[in-house]
Amino acid sequence: MTKEGSKPGDSARRYSGRVVDGLSQAPSRAMLRAVGFSEADFARSQVGIASTWSMVTPCNMHIDQLAREAAAGVDQAGGKAVIFNTITVSDGISMGTPGMRYSLVSREVIADSIETVVGAEGFDGFVAIGGCDKNMPACVMAMARLNRPSVFVYGGTIRPGAERRDIVSVFEAVGGVASGRLTNAQLLEVERTAIPGPGSCGGMYTANTMASAIEALGLSLPDSSAQDAISDSKHQDCRRAGAAVVELLRRGIRPSDILCREAFENAITAVIALGGSTNAVLHLIAMAHEARVPLSLDDFTRIGARVPVLADLRPSGRYAMSELIAIGGIQPLMKMLLDAGLLHGKCLTVTGKTLAENLAPVAAYPAGQDIIRSFDDPIKKDSHLVVLYGNLAPEGAVAKITGKEGLAFKGVARVFGSEEEAQQAILGGKVVAGDVVVIRYEGPRGGPGMREMLSPTSAIMGRGLGDKVALITDGRFSGGSHGFVVGHVTPEAANGGPIALVEDGDPIIIDASARTMTLGVAAQTLAQRRTAWQPPSEAPPRGVLSKYARLVSSASLGAVTTGMDSP
Repeated sequence: MTKEGSKPGDSARRYSGRVVDGLSQAPSRAMLRAVGFSEADFARSQVGIASTWSMVTPCNMHIDQLAREAAAGVDQAGGKAVIFNTITVSDGISMGTPGMRYSLVSREVIADSIETVVGAEGFDGFVAIGGCDKNMPACVMAMARLNRPSVFVYGGTIRPGAERRDIVSVFEAVGGVASGRLTNAQLLEVERTAIPGPGSCGGMYTANTMASAIEALGLSLPDSSAQDAISDSKHQDCRRAGAAVVELLRRGIRPSDILCREAFENAITAVIALGGSTNAVLHLIAMAHEARVPLSLDDFTRIGARVPVLADLRPSGRYAMSELIAIGGIQPLMKMLLDAGLLHGKCLTVTGKTLAENLAPVAAYPAGQDIIRSFDDPIKKDSHLVVLYGNLAPEGAVAKITGKEGLAFKGVARVFGSEEEAQQAILGGKVVAGDVVVIRYEGPRGGPGMREMLSPTSAIMGRGLGDKVALITDGRFSGGSHGFVVGHVTPEAANGGPIALVEDGDPIIIDASARTMTLGVAAQTLAQRRTAWQPPSEAPPRGVLSKYARLVSSASLGAVTTGMDSP
């Protein structure tokens, strides 16, 4: 990062000073006066407030209010806040449709747009506030690229609906209707009551997983990941975040001081202990890429060998995030992990203190709670995030195996060229016990966009086949998916990966203990199939999906669209 500034030693105005100081910048000042700058504001550090507010999803519908709170925190601390917006899309709404192709793409668009506004306007630092899944890694990717003092704020979790329902309840009810276990009237009642208001999906799905990971990473204030969206705690979190950026500017603490390899190991540890989403693998690798910190699939295996799953949280567990919040959030869990030697306590955080210093005053969970298990009684003694290799995934694949599904599955392939084809077959009763559903051409390039397969996995669960059918894909899974599922299969089918060569009836063995996924077809037969294989048709000829397909890397590398030499 170039150390440029308007005045020697004026590091807190390193960027804004170039925009507003001096004779030549009178036009800039004139424009800023029109948006509310006073004379005194030109001498203050400028702090952007990157808001992902939108009415397209309940995850983000309240974030305009949170942005104003963060701005107030900046202004009260002596800075000058400027609110700006970026996009969000709704995974829950677009799931199972062609629109879901834009979900992972939105991560790159959000990161690019925050970088663009902060860089163009000369903000000295910023607060980034995210709600829906891809907001979180996108904000961190921008923070890493820009390397200006910054804090991430999570928009907060939704409260459960009637009978502790959430969005996954609705997806699984669809499968229940298809199997005859539920009526259409019962489905409508679930649909009407599952989403009671603002906030991100209520289990340890991708949004709550990534918010927790970022807190463990050190880029959020303590407890930011574990607050209800509509709460005084969340408003106070935003105000403190605004003030914290001003203090980071004063002290010269930047993301590069926080985002070290040990910090990413802390984030992986927290995700495993919480039983978090497989998307964390994809996103943490992408975030590390932007921070220029080496991180690979094998790091998840190495760390996972010694970290147990302790949280009994949805989708595979019993409890919602709001119930974890009620007993103290993730801070007591992190202290347990630190005391067990599983976290790096010396890592710096946005408080200006180390992780160990932040955790020192944290009290233990109340006696009698059963949401977070002890180390003596884990949900699973090692990680639920299992990286598999084999002739079906020579560059790796990611499974979510909690142990409730069993540790191995042997079946025969039922091959589909898209999510829609698979969903129709599942709901139509054409997928039966012993099948391994193979959904291909849904990878980052082949989709394009690497759609989440929540609809098929929920349909499988809803039809009562969760322990009888496996599903593998070069796409990915929602944090709400559970069952015997394997995603991120690389190389993807569109790039000629072995998943493109599977045929109906081929035997497939998935062994989580051995960390292998094997297609029971002779190498000579696969070679013959390869000679007959034709690459898929080209990506859309124009627009963002076309650009994404041309630029995106493998899922095993985080599905990023920027090279290591990018600014």
